[in-house]
Amino acid sequence: MEALVRSPARRGLAVGRSFGDDALSYFTERLDAERLRATTASVVRQVKRNKAFEGSRWIGLAVDGTGAGRSEQEKCPWCRAVRNQKKEITGYGHKLAMISVVGIGLSLPFDVEPYGSGDSEYSAGQRLLRRAVKNLGSRFADYAVVDGAFATAPFLHTAGDLGLKTVARLKGNLPELFESVQRRFASRLPDGTFRDGSDRVEIWDADDFDPWDRLRWKTVRVILYRQHKKDGSVGEACWLTDFSKAQAGSKALYHMAKSRWEIENQGFNDAKNRYGCEHICHHHPNSLLINWLIIALTLTLERLYRIRHLHRGMHRILTPVALLRLLRHSLLAPADSS
Repeated sequence: MEALVRSPARRGLAVGRSFGDDALSYFTERLDAERLRATTASVVRQVKRNKAFEGSRWIGLAVDGTGAGRSEQEKCPWCRAVRNQKKEITGYGHKLAMISVVGIGLSLPFDVEPYGSGDSEYSAGQRLLRRAVKNLGSRFADYAVVDGAFATAPFLHTAGDLGLKTVARLKGNLPELFESVQRRFASRLPDGTFRDGSDRVEIWDADDFDPWDRLRWKTVRVILYRQHKKDGSVGEACWLTDFSKAQAGSKALYHMAKSRWEIENQGFNDAKNRYGCEHICHHHPNSLLINWLIIALTLTLERLYRIRHLHRGMHRILTPVALLRLLRHSLLAPADSS
């Protein structure tokens, strides 16, 4: 918006005068974030009603956190100190959790939850998940997929209370379970092998591991996959879940686990590299939140239009930034004076 109203494209938009710094910076302080969140959620709900997800057996919600926006001084309640190895403050940054629809062939980020000093990604992620299910409906999604930081009893219980199964990365943060999994799977052949593109995947699957203290699951199911790539490299990861084998097979769980990377690659990376998520337009809590929510809405609308609406013709495939440039060039066309 800022780039358009300060450019020659203003003539095509019938904007008679430029916006001042105050108008561009401070109007976001007064916008209602909840209205914007509700709007984005309604778009995603409408997409499902229009059967855009029909080819997907499982609909997932990925939750993860990232940093966005740096400053030399502490200027708002969400500023968090950045320290070097000597524990000296070298600046201030911002943190936020994002939630995205995943596992359906396109990623749709639709909400964010900032968290400041004294708060955490873990707590913000739980607030975000509760609000997402409230806005989308309890039957919208089938599972939540998260990194190992969320593999705790309170988060797993929260997801279960909201009607979601969970697929969570299993790492050293649950050492007893992790070591038990490694010992058992190391002594036996994989339960299955399949191809994922050009990669060969071996997978181990067991559903009778003991839950840890405070986890109210009867048993814990764990898969371990080993992915052999064409260049000879091998990737390995463990994931825990409360999906039973009757509900989801090993290969289905593998693809659910892989869907977590969508929020990294098509959420955070695109938001930062293509949409200026790390740029602070105006250092005010509501302004920062509005900016991030607008970026999430923009990502969702752009993907729905480009991937689900546009029909392939004879033209070459264009990147999102190329489509944006075409839009700007079309706005620069002189108006018909007649």
